[in-house]
Amino acid sequence: MKIILMRHGQAEDETRPDSARQLTDFGQQQAKQTAEYISNHYHPDYFLVSPYVRAQQTLAELQARLPNVPASIQDNLTPSDEARQALNEIADIEAECLVVVCHMSIIAYIAGLLTNDYPESFSLAEARVFEMDFVMAGMAREIARFVPDQPY
Repeated sequence: MKIILMRHGQAEDETRPDSARQLTDFGQQQAKQTAEYISNHYHPDYFLVSPYVRAQQTLAELQARLPNVPASIQDNLTPSDEARQALNEIADIEAECLVVVCHMSIIAYIAGLLTNDYPESFSLAEARVFEMDFVMAGMAREIARFVPDQPY
């Protein structure tokens, strides 16, 4: 099976609560680039997303390309949640190619748990692809990465 971990695109400044922050126009562009990469190279059969607006807006770009893929919100995929608990819930999802859209720093910790490596930061709207026989800490290997345009 494959798990694709994707960070949300660039979000607006913190002028509203963190959970309500939206993607900037550039963030939308980043999400489109990554969604195009994923939809051209993989066949997701399930989407999992954080309850935060910017993550859901990022996922919407994937859903525009893959409208028949089911999706659900997982409440413990926010920036301050515990990665091990989130991974335990991810493991319960029946999918051959699962896309998880969430945030730093939880996404780096989930990736670290999957590969048993030290957590490494994700760029905005970056996607990393992991392959494994089943979802469990230390059982995955990273097989691909995609980083869209970044705001330098």
